[in-house]
Amino acid sequence: MRPIEPLPLHHSWPLYELHAHLSPVILDNSIARNDAALAERGLGLWHCDLTDNSLRWTAGAYDIFGLERDSDVPRTLSASLYAPDSRDAMERLRAYAIRHKRGFTLDVDIHQADGQGRCAMRLIAAPVLNNDGDTIGLHGVKQLLPRGTTGSRRLDPTVFVML
Repeated sequence: MRPIEPLPLHHSWPLYELHAHLSPVILDNSIARNDAALAERGLGLWHCDLTDNSLRWTAGAYDIFGLERDSDVPRTLSASLYAPDSRDAMERLRAYAIRHKRGFTLDVDIHQADGQGRCAMRLIAAPVLNNDGDTIGLHGVKQLLPRGTTGSRRLDPTVFVML
């Protein structure tokens, strides 16, 4: 991963653009509502509750990280699987997203827990706001990327990886 500075402004986008960043998944309900179909395409949906940092993942997110499906994954464990430069960039963008109520897209490298090695993943995140406009969570999509994929700022349906 080679972040371009200034990182938050390069990779960050306003919430009104959320549907544009997720459109390849959102427009096809047979994929968006089907956990197995998402996982087969190297996609996982995720949610982080900011009150306790608990994570909820679909099967594809577990597969990308090389973790047993439906296991309890503390945020500290998932963050530890990011390569150091990717983790630093992700944490900076995460804090920026929470503070400024903006989404972000970032290509990162992770070390899979099952020993399969390092892989590239596109992380798309958007804040979840309560009725008062406070950020109470983050949610989005994780997409497994083939080796050698160039960086992008949005979900790319042409790089689906069949697991």
